[in-house]
Amino acid sequence: MFNYILRRILITLPVILGVCTITFLLIHFVPGDPVDIMLGDQASVVDKEALRSELGLNKPILIQYKDFLWQIAHLNLGTSLHAKTSVTATLAERIPATVELTMAAMFFAILFGIPFGIWAAVKQYSVIDNSILVTSLFGISLPGFFLGPMLIWIFAILLPWFPVSERGGIENLILPALSLALPLGAIILRMTRTQMLEEIKQDYIRVARSKGLANFAIYFKHALRNALIPVITIIGLQIGALLTGTVITETIFDWPGIGSLLLQAIQQRDYPVVQACVLLISVTYVLVNLVTDISYAIINPKVRLS
Repeated sequence: MFNYILRRILITLPVILGVCTITFLLIHFVPGDPVDIMLGDQASVVDKEALRSELGLNKPILIQYKDFLWQIAHLNLGTSLHAKTSVTATLAERIPATVELTMAAMFFAILFGIPFGIWAAVKQYSVIDNSILVTSLFGISLPGFFLGPMLIWIFAILLPWFPVSERGGIENLILPALSLALPLGAIILRMTRTQMLEEIKQDYIRVARSKGLANFAIYFKHALRNALIPVITIIGLQIGALLTGTVITETIFDWPGIGSLLLQAIQQRDYPVVQACVLLISVTYVLVNLVTDISYAIINPKVRLS
């Protein structure tokens, strides 16, 4: 097990280095002079040279790259050009909101996906099964930029049950969490149904039935335990996707997280913040995948052997 974890970590390190490299080159791939884009054409030559010196763009690119990696190692992500504050401190203020939204969305997705996936598998080819599958298809197909405004219109305007404002109590969290959870819950539902149907057809299930075990014990004690192994993998990967894909939802619901910060920084041409957000999002996704791989290996020893 230790060798497997070590091997996965060693594979992940070059990926993180590659992410850092691409993030560093982000500012250099911008068409034209990055300083002109940040300050505009009306800025004076003195202001442009001052910003170029502040960002280190007047140094050779290899020196810039070395300084960039050194700053990352010391958690120094620079200074915001717009707010004139530490980018690291700004991210630290925004991360809890994104994590809170992600965990709430994952809770709702699991609460919806796994029970209804089991129900659909148990009632295969029935009206219940078909209804659940059609509903899940709609859930997967609805994009966030449509689902979010629809939830606001129904549950905040027509039925004023939930407020639509910045981060606050649980009532402020429900609508944005549901906006993220419904598509994810549909994915978990279909995966759970597929895996349950495969397990129900296995020989050990037929043996359990021949011994006279109740359906509840067969489905939940035997089949579900094995069916959830690939579902857990999907959940882990989707946590990374949620953490990195909340830009639209956070913007629609005015949620003060990393996604809305990234969009705001792009609009303000605040490239140090853009770099930091892209780096944080990418590294988070890689690390979540690493944890998912290790968790899967703990649950399923066959992965370690392969």
